[in-house]
Amino acid sequence: MKLVVVSFLLFLARCPGVVAQDFGEWFLDKTLRLDYIFSGDNRSQYVFLDEMKCSEGWFGRRVNMDSLLLRGNGQLCMTDSETGSVLYRHSFSTLFQEWQGTEEATCVRRSFENVFLVPFPKRSVDITISLTDNHGMVKSEMRHHVDPQDILIRKVGKNADVCWRYLKQHGDSRCKIDVAFVSEGYQETEMAIFLQDCQASMDALLAHEPFRSMAERFNFVAVMIPSEDSGVSIPHLKQWKNTVLGSTFDTFYSDRYLTTLQLKNLHDVLNGVPYEHIVILANTDNYGGGGIYNSYLMSAAHNEKNLPVVVHEFGHSFAGLADEYYYDDQYESMYPSDTEPWEPNITTLVNFNAKWADMLTEGVEIPTMPTGKDVFTRLGVYEGGGYQSKGVFRPVQECRMKINEAPFFCPVCERSIRRMTDFNTRQGN
Repeated sequence: MKLVVVSFLLFLARCPGVVAQDFGEWFLDKTLRLDYIFSGDNRSQYVFLDEMKCSEGWFGRRVNMDSLLLRGNGQLCMTDSETGSVLYRHSFSTLFQEWQGTEEATCVRRSFENVFLVPFPKRSVDITISLTDNHGMVKSEMRHHVDPQDILIRKVGKNADVCWRYLKQHGDSRCKIDVAFVSEGYQETEMAIFLQDCQASMDALLAHEPFRSMAERFNFVAVMIPSEDSGVSIPHLKQWKNTVLGSTFDTFYSDRYLTTLQLKNLHDVLNGVPYEHIVILANTDNYGGGGIYNSYLMSAAHNEKNLPVVVHEFGHSFAGLADEYYYDDQYESMYPSDTEPWEPNITTLVNFNAKWADMLTEGVEIPTMPTGKDVFTRLGVYEGGGYQSKGVFRPVQECRMKINEAPFFCPVCERSIRRMTDFNTRQGN
């Protein structure tokens, strides 16, 4: 008992401002990895449990564990089987749900891997996975039981083929947000270049507020896993590479959309690494990237715009920010007019009071007409965002979530990132 008390006091000393909640009552200091297959077409969604794994250490949040800050496009809920108490909640988005809005989904069914990390329970729990539509309505749900003594939960250790090192360590991983930079398309002889790319990407993130002033809340590691080939696949150029994560441009036939579908392999690579957020750097100078909320981001590392892209995509993957750009000649229906988006930096005005209404100065017109002045800082409600030129509104004329040339996040995005950082590191936020 004395050893437990001493350990707890050391934890509090290393993590000032953090309340340990009831983590030790309900969980072991281990991670339960849940692998799922999501499948369907534009009209149907199916969720299947694939495999469960266990590894040492829990590197996710230990505060606000039974809460959600953002709804996301899907939710995971862990409840105690005996009492029904909510122990852990998590929200996310997926490439599968994004794919359902493509033309391909109207004529073929596909399946996608998805991986979620949850704290390992001491007692039997029930896990519910819910996928929602653009109206925030649950369209598919799957519930399953998890017995922590299940002999088929595979125990995994450190990946012996992977080397990793801290780029910047601000403290105990139990109270920090752990970000892993992962190499993709770098050969063994190119790892020095990868480490330089990691440093540049991390520096770019930390140069932006609120990351700059909240830097001590984050740890950053570089994960070096060599690929057989140098570079990544670019199908529209007929270039195919053998890389550790099998990433490609042309996701959903968009030439600059760079992703990997091999999420199980991605998390296998990271076995033994302290991580909860993933930044994949691709060894290519071809422009592109992608970011999925609470999944990962990927960016070309050697394009001249790679650093702005990393920052933009981290806004997606970490803070759940929406794209604020739009198309004048194309109307999308991702954000229906009768539903308030869950992303904090766009609105359909259905429930604008839940967004940045409290930040507007008195007399600001809604909608707000662009002026061409103070384009990065003048808060308003400007029409155009979320890929739609009509019916969706953004906070400023130009933001880091709209154009690469914007020097910083707008005040609304900055506040949203700050709230997400607090939510993951401070109880009660």
